[in-house]
Amino acid sequence: MFWLFSRIVIFLSILLLLSQAQAQNLFSSADRKTTKARVVIVHDPEATESLQPIPERIRSLLDQGITNVTGKATVKAAWLSLISTQDIVGIKVYSTPGPNSGTRPAVVAAVIQTLLETGLPATNIIVWDKRSVDLRLAGFYEFEKRFGIRVASSVESGYDEKTFYETALIGNLSWSDMEFGKKGPGIGRKSYVSKLVSQQMTKIINITPLMHHNLAGVSGNLYSLALGSVDNVLRFETDADNLSRAVPEIYALPILGDRVVLNIVDSLICQYDGEEKGLLHYSSVLNELRISKDPVALDVLSLREIDRQRQLAGVPVLKTNLELYVNASLLEIGISDLKKIETDRLH
Repeated sequence: MFWLFSRIVIFLSILLLLSQAQAQNLFSSADRKTTKARVVIVHDPEATESLQPIPERIRSLLDQGITNVTGKATVKAAWLSLISTQDIVGIKVYSTPGPNSGTRPAVVAAVIQTLLETGLPATNIIVWDKRSVDLRLAGFYEFEKRFGIRVASSVESGYDEKTFYETALIGNLSWSDMEFGKKGPGIGRKSYVSKLVSQQMTKIINITPLMHHNLAGVSGNLYSLALGSVDNVLRFETDADNLSRAVPEIYALPILGDRVVLNIVDSLICQYDGEEKGLLHYSSVLNELRISKDPVALDVLSLREIDRQRQLAGVPVLKTNLELYVNASLLEIGISDLKKIETDRLH
């Protein structure tokens, strides 16, 4: 009996050592892959007046930011290091809060102007979001006449039955979801990618506001792109844990995350409370654009800024569930550790 017990102890000890070694190798591998993220923050105290963007100032902020991020001498060279003039470029906006608190049309207009000057045909530019009603109310459909580009929504473009994100969590389907009205095993487990994303664009520029979100902490790059690109998302939006798993995994779909070439945080104004509602009385003027190739780094910096603005305003600081951003880091979408994020401030 003692002999058998000794063998079991030895066997368990070996298993423990192997698991520890495996874990150490995993962490070492992760450390080898980890590099620092770089975020460029461009500031102009006169970028807005009475909470409204000044187009010339916004253009200057963008020009400084994109050339600095890419290390190129000109705006044209900067864009051509990210896209080709044959690409179909989708500019993802977050339009639900409206033109004052969501992605501001003036910032998007500056991006469109620089793309056109780079040589990208107007017909190769799509400004898009989840719903056309939000795009219209935010003023983005005016760009079709102004620039000759296209404005489109994920919902109205339909969903691709061959491209989806699947999880065991079953959703309560709504009229805009692809499987709405269907019955059978597995119904409600898939979130289908919009055909707008899977079939009609080759590169994505993601532009989000600096805006509080109750569960995600910020309506940022990860949240906006992931949930704006697929259907059947209500199942994720009522629980922080479900959201923290789904958002990074959806973003990590090759057809989605791999197409993102640049992320811009419209931080002209920071709304530190109120979630999707545009509440300017819970806002602070920052007069900044934040630009990076790393969406996770931008989002965690936004979380820190929101906390800072809440403190300055005397609003209780909320404990944010950082699991979403840690998960994104584990999927190698970007860097979530603030110590590994370098910020360059330009004035």
